[in-house]
Amino acid sequence: MKVLISDTFSPEGLQVFEEAAGITLAYFPGLSPAELLREVADADALVVRGGTLVGADVFAAARRLKVVGRAGIGIENIDLAEANRLGVAVMNTPFGSTTTSAEHTIAMLMALARQIPEASASTKAGRWEKNRFLGVEIAGKTLGVIGAGKIGRLVVERAIGLKLRVVVYDPHLSEEVIRQVGAEPVTFDELLSRADFITMHVPLNAETEKLFNAETLARVKPGCRIINCAIGGLIDEEALAQAVIDGRVAGAAVDVFTKEPPAADNPLLALPQVICTPHLRASTVDAQINVTVQVAHQIVAFLQRGEVSNAVNVPAVSADLLKQLFPYIQLAERLGLFQAQRCSAGLQGVEIEYSGALSDNPTEPLTLALLKGLLTPAVGATVNYVNAPHLARVRGIRVSETRSCASEGFSNMIRLTVTGSDGQHSVSGAVFAENDYRIVRVDDYPVEADPHGHLLVLRNADRPGVVGFIGQTLSEAGVNIAMMNLSRRKIQGKAISLINVDSRIPDAVLETLRANEHILDAIQVEL
Repeated sequence: MKVLISDTFSPEGLQVFEEAAGITLAYFPGLSPAELLREVADADALVVRGGTLVGADVFAAARRLKVVGRAGIGIENIDLAEANRLGVAVMNTPFGSTTTSAEHTIAMLMALARQIPEASASTKAGRWEKNRFLGVEIAGKTLGVIGAGKIGRLVVERAIGLKLRVVVYDPHLSEEVIRQVGAEPVTFDELLSRADFITMHVPLNAETEKLFNAETLARVKPGCRIINCAIGGLIDEEALAQAVIDGRVAGAAVDVFTKEPPAADNPLLALPQVICTPHLRASTVDAQINVTVQVAHQIVAFLQRGEVSNAVNVPAVSADLLKQLFPYIQLAERLGLFQAQRCSAGLQGVEIEYSGALSDNPTEPLTLALLKGLLTPAVGATVNYVNAPHLARVRGIRVSETRSCASEGFSNMIRLTVTGSDGQHSVSGAVFAENDYRIVRVDDYPVEADPHGHLLVLRNADRPGVVGFIGQTLSEAGVNIAMMNLSRRKIQGKAISLINVDSRIPDAVLETLRANEHILDAIQVEL
């Protein structure tokens, strides 16, 4: 079996392939797009890093391709939809660089506190400006950590060792779990007002994009310092630059940018109070070896024994069973993703019920898919079909599973009930045909909605004019309604609406909807 590696790889990783029985290694880093299409034509596996774009043309040319491995966390350079369509497994290495990333955050914090890069440049330029570079101690200061996943927890652990007081904001974790890692759980506003240093360790999504903007930066503790070694896009870079210029923020350390490399006129690059590094969070000799060796072992195990590890698009099941369960797996993941965006604050418990004919099938792959969807908004690309149960456990989430022959009028149904700080909420879905699956119940309301794309979930008082107001508000914002379903239990009671729309609804439009006296809440979900 041929394994093609098209990006630079460590000798240790190459050795794993060279010593594997029945595998021929084709190591050609730096292939041109045309050369890649030729080489991948007879490849059974393709292994890449960030330098190779694995698009639809690559999948079309790769007639024998069974698996793509990414040595690293991100999969943004791989066309996952095309891999799903063709049944090609895609694997990554989610934890190969976690220690390195946490250490880079701490290094940036220390460098920021003592102005080390600027002091070094000054000294090398022949100046001796001892009195200019007056730093601050970190012992006794408060570090605000946004997101206490794998990397965030390592940062908390190291910060406590440096005698920092640590506060954590993570709406997807219970307060008990945050205290278990040695930190104090706080609200976002409390973190902003108390933290002397702020670091973020969250994925980029609708909830976190430009989390730090002009409005939130105006609420930080005067003189705080901000660190981002997570992902670009979490910070409005122009707003941060202005906050530094105004003196509201004493300094910043930025390893990741919205656009990489950043444009020459990016205002952060011109500020001496801002440390900038070129996406170095995983750039250590140790991490580079770890991710290449890890993905090499995963690919060998897949090709030789059919074992699936850290796959982002398929659970570890046989090909025949995967084909049979695939629509249910897709539905389960979308139900999890729906609940994660609708009601995952302080998530404590998950109850899953499989009913009807579905209960006669193996349900473990469905549970894995459901947990993956539920955790993705909070955890990001590190969650997959293998580690989802483990990540749920370490976040203090109790998971229970039941089966039932009855399915409330459907031949099959999956019900997901989550318990969090805002109470208990459920969603149910059913499969009607191979590629036809829908949400059929939300809490106690029967509904029908397509779990794809942009979905507006509304709870409102059942009063005349509410539906008209919703339609008019979306129309005036240029948002087209594709499908709308309204359900109620009694006249003049409460109703729920699920509205599929063709584009993302602007935040200002959501606020207009929420301001209506008859609308109880309006949540945008992206599936």
